[in-house]
Amino acid sequence: MTEIEINQALRIVDRILEPDRLNTVEELVLKECWLNKTYQEIAVDSGYDSDYIRVVGSRLWQNLSHAFAEKVTKNNFKSVLRQQARQGNFSFTTTELPEGQVNLNSLLYIERSPHETLTYQEILNPGALIRIKSSLNMGKTSLMIRIVDQARSQGYHTVTINFQLAEASVFSSLDRFLRWLMANITLQLGIKSQLKDYWDEDLGAKVSCTTYFESFILEHLSNPLVLALDEVNHLFEYPEIAQEFLPLLRFWYEEANNSLAWQKLRLIVVHSTDVYIPLDINQSPFNLGLLVALPPFNFEQMKDLAYRHQFKLKVKNLDWSIKSLMVMIGGYPYLARLAYYALSTKNITFEQLLADASTLSSVFRNHLQGHLITLQKYPELAQAYKQVVVADEPVKISTINAYKLESIGLAKLINNRVEPSCQLYRIYFRECLDLK
Repeated sequence: MTEIEINQALRIVDRILEPDRLNTVEELVLKECWLNKTYQEIAVDSGYDSDYIRVVGSRLWQNLSHAFAEKVTKNNFKSVLRQQARQGNFSFTTTELPEGQVNLNSLLYIERSPHETLTYQEILNPGALIRIKSSLNMGKTSLMIRIVDQARSQGYHTVTINFQLAEASVFSSLDRFLRWLMANITLQLGIKSQLKDYWDEDLGAKVSCTTYFESFILEHLSNPLVLALDEVNHLFEYPEIAQEFLPLLRFWYEEANNSLAWQKLRLIVVHSTDVYIPLDINQSPFNLGLLVALPPFNFEQMKDLAYRHQFKLKVKNLDWSIKSLMVMIGGYPYLARLAYYALSTKNITFEQLLADASTLSSVFRNHLQGHLITLQKYPELAQAYKQVVVADEPVKISTINAYKLESIGLAKLINNRVEPSCQLYRIYFRECLDLK
């Protein structure tokens, strides 16, 4: 969030509250809350008493609730202001690149109700487990960091692990992997590692790791710990590690029923596909906790994102244009952001964008070529996808190939059969793979 955008939010509030205006402390609270700071953090940074800041915040949300004629809270005031911006012709200028996760302070994050509300509530429960599952580029990590931020605002400790950042040597053995995991957790918590004191070769890696986690880490934390595990599906490429670690996750989760220490642990598990390695149903963590399966954007969400890109006045019929785009890209968030970014920053119309969608001048060109390179690296997967795109109906392919195609976002599963995720992929890969 830039200073310009924060000031735009303040102008909306001042205009809504006229003839009254925000006082200095209220303006401070609004600015800092927009940056996702807690009341305690605001108090420490500003030198005010934390109870005073809390009272000012409560009064601010009450005043805004009265002015907007709807409930306004610290958690929802951004979305309320965005709605006011659309209804009152206020302007939030956004030129964010459509790559990677949607940052916490971004105006371009689109909520997919009720997922945010459910996860924000669930993470507060002792021993919680939240599983976020969807294909690549669907917003899993963007949701994960918001759950983590919500927990952090409650004073919880938070640790985020992305398994794709681990070197290949980390997966050489279960012992090496678990030591790497515990070392990362202690490092992020600012705790001096004592792995040598707890690791016992005779007891084995799983017992040593569990003892270290419970007796050294959890027992010494006064507040709950949120452990967010991103790209868990990366472990599926190492079956020997996955078959030992995934049941261990389940054990930690179930120990919350027996131990106050384990109740402090809140798990977030993020993965792109179902597990496709042999795993006993009673040992899997993928049938427990709260499952969040992120769907593509619906029409209203696509329209909301269009408004936030500030090109609504450039088209004669926005609804028709968005529906036409959805036919092509299926409401997939990353494809939508690529399209809207191009429409907002380049001299291109909806009609041109759709006509060129699968060509060399497409705004999706780099994205499509990236998928093509991936398929070329794995001939068996490419051959399976050929069967999918050439067929006019969903087809049956091997389970592993189906999961992999779903994971990278190229396909979706329908009753154990597979079809392309969207019309764009069907058209492009039919043409580039010389299929008729």
